[in-house]
Amino acid sequence: MKRALNRKNNELRKIDIQIGIQKDPAGSVMISYGNTKVLCSATIEEKSPPWMSSPTGWVTAEYAMLPGAGSNRISRVRKGRSEEIQRLIGRSLRAAMDLKILGNRTIIIDCDVIQADAGTRTASITGGFIALSLAVQKLIHEDKLELNPIIRSVASVSCAVVDNEILLDPDYSEDARAWVDMNFVMGSNGEFIEIQGTGEKGTFSEKQLLEMISVARQGCNEIFKLHETVSGLG
Repeated sequence: MKRALNRKNNELRKIDIQIGIQKDPAGSVMISYGNTKVLCSATIEEKSPPWMSSPTGWVTAEYAMLPGAGSNRISRVRKGRSEEIQRLIGRSLRAAMDLKILGNRTIIIDCDVIQADAGTRTASITGGFIALSLAVQKLIHEDKLELNPIIRSVASVSCAVVDNEILLDPDYSEDARAWVDMNFVMGSNGEFIEIQGTGEKGTFSEKQLLEMISVARQGCNEIFKLHETVSGLG
C-alpha cells in the first residue's frame, strides 16, 4: 500500500523533540510523532506517596487530551481510557528507574496531547521518559542525588495490520483502517517492557506478531538514537 509522504511500511513518522518548553517543571518536552504532538512535563515532590510502607522513590503519570486535540472537541473529563493510558505510562517509566536510588521522592509526569493523529500513548511514553531524564539531571546537578537512578532508556512505538501489511507508527488514517493494533514499550537493553495487542476487526497470526515485534524493535532503536540528540540523554 502507498503511505503518506511515500513513507515505507517500516518507517517512523518524523519525530521532533523540543526540551525546556516550560520554565517551572523540572523537565519538559514537546514531542511530535508526525502530526501527533504531546507536551510532557516532570514535577518533583520531595516525598514518597503516603500509601508506601517504606521510604523509596516513585514515578507516576497523568494523561489527558486537550479539547482541541482532535477534529471534534474532546471533553476534559475522560475517565476509563485516559486512566488506562496513564497507568501504562507510569509502569513504563518506573521500568526505567532504580526507585531505591531515587530516594524518598515522587516524580509526576504529565502528558497533555495537543494534537492527536494516532500514537498518542506511544509518544507520551517516549516524551515522558525524556522529561523524567531531565528531572533526574536536575536532581543530580543540585547534588540531591549521588547516583543516577535511570538504569535504561525507554521508547515506545505502535504497529498496525492494514490491508494485510505491517505498518510501523501508523497515523490516524491508517489506524482507523487497521485490522490489528499493537503498542510496544521497549528498554534500551533490548527487552520489552510491555506489549499490548488487539484484533480490532480480525485476528493475527504468529508470523505477523513476530514481524510486528521485529519492526517495533527497529523503530524503538531509531528512537534511542534520537535520545542522543537531547542534551545529556542516550
